[in-house]
Amino acid sequence: MRLRPLRLAALALIALLAMPALALAQDEEPGIAEQIDSLVVATDSIWVVVAAVLVLFMQAGFGMLEVGLSRMKNAGAVMAKIFINLGIAMVMFWSIGFAIAFGGDGDFMGTTGWFLETDDVFPAYSGGIPIEADFLFQSVFVAVSLAIVFGSMLDRVKTAGYVIFAIVYAGLIYPIVAHWTWGGGWLGQDDFLDFAGSSIVHLQGALAALAGAIILGPRIGKFRNGKAVPIPGHSMPLALLGALILLVGWQGFNGGSTLAAVGANFADVIVNTNLAAGSGALGAAVGSLIMFRTLDVSQIGNGLIAALVAITAPCAFVDPWAAVLIGAVAGLAVPPLVIGVEKLRLDDPIGAVPVHGISGIWGTVAIGFFAVEGRLEAAGLGGTPGIFYGGGADQLWVQVYGVLATVGFTFTASFALFMLIKYTVGLRVTEEQELRGLDISEHGMFGYPERFIEVPGAEPEDLPRSAAPSPSGASVSGSSSSGGQS
Repeated sequence: MRLRPLRLAALALIALLAMPALALAQDEEPGIAEQIDSLVVATDSIWVVVAAVLVLFMQAGFGMLEVGLSRMKNAGAVMAKIFINLGIAMVMFWSIGFAIAFGGDGDFMGTTGWFLETDDVFPAYSGGIPIEADFLFQSVFVAVSLAIVFGSMLDRVKTAGYVIFAIVYAGLIYPIVAHWTWGGGWLGQDDFLDFAGSSIVHLQGALAALAGAIILGPRIGKFRNGKAVPIPGHSMPLALLGALILLVGWQGFNGGSTLAAVGANFADVIVNTNLAAGSGALGAAVGSLIMFRTLDVSQIGNGLIAALVAITAPCAFVDPWAAVLIGAVAGLAVPPLVIGVEKLRLDDPIGAVPVHGISGIWGTVAIGFFAVEGRLEAAGLGGTPGIFYGGGADQLWVQVYGVLATVGFTFTASFALFMLIKYTVGLRVTEEQELRGLDISEHGMFGYPERFIEVPGAEPEDLPRSAAPSPSGASVSGSSSSGGQS
């Protein structure tokens, strides 16, 4: 009993000594929270930048796809325009495009934040990752859309005319439609949904491509006696390599559109993306067998791309089984749509209209059928479940008039701009230039010089006579059929 006062005194002393530590811990809590927030922002930023790099790599995919599907005499010109596309997309989107798409809260277009000067005028990106990361991610989307436009104009478009179009498209046409949904504009307010750009990126590119192809007209020799004549690309392996590169880039295209890594299941989006791509390739293979009685390699590649386009809008809103269905329908539709476009006497070398246009419409509208309530809530973008999940036709109607608005605006603006260019600086090269090839007529060099001109050292010289090939491919040395020596 005598020890009790001592015990109480000891406990009191311990409590007194512990108070500064407890107070310090309380003071450190905000610091820890700030560190956690910084870590989240850093993680999210890293993912978005990595995704942007993957999307940037899609320029290589479009380059290989379009080079492979062009003729050999135009291969260098294709790659030149890929680089021009990228440069224009970056500079125009930095200077005015990003502000129009995401600056301010106007219903039709943004009006603040020119040249990316401040980060407090972009309400669509009011928190989270730095505005520079957002800009980088969005700018490579513009470059993708521009690459689609050029694809339908291969082998015959004049560089100067195309550059003028690209400047206006990247700086004004594309950003306006992007603002309608992603920038808080009128379609977004109506809960129109397009998670990663089936309509905003791909349909817009296809609409501009359609306008350009109509005004340009077909390549020389494409239609004879009222029938389409195949003009095969010079390298199918390059074209299919391009399709595979696009598949890799699409992991960032769709997955990165979460704009976050922490608390966002971007892996689920990527799984849906790949399920659709696989079913699209298989669907195109089946469609090719039905249409052509053969497995057309180019159609299979286009089927994969068409499925990727289709799943881009709904990738975060649908279950995996729906992703498979959406991709399969897009792939199966490619072969008959490609033939249908040719029957309209439209020369579309890469299939931009069916692959990026019709598939973009299908994927955007599919949200109205297959959107899942829980997924919509997780995305936090509004909207109602699709018809197959008891949501009625409300979301479907929003998706339909959103597509119609995009078609009306982008096609009209692009057609008018192309017409203006045609009757001012000119849009199409001369017949002589087209026949010679754009490599030499517009750029002064060949993509494959050894194919067209004598290049010193290109062919082996001073070979031993026994090693020189004969015209038939056999060695010059050895016995002839009569037994004499050569």
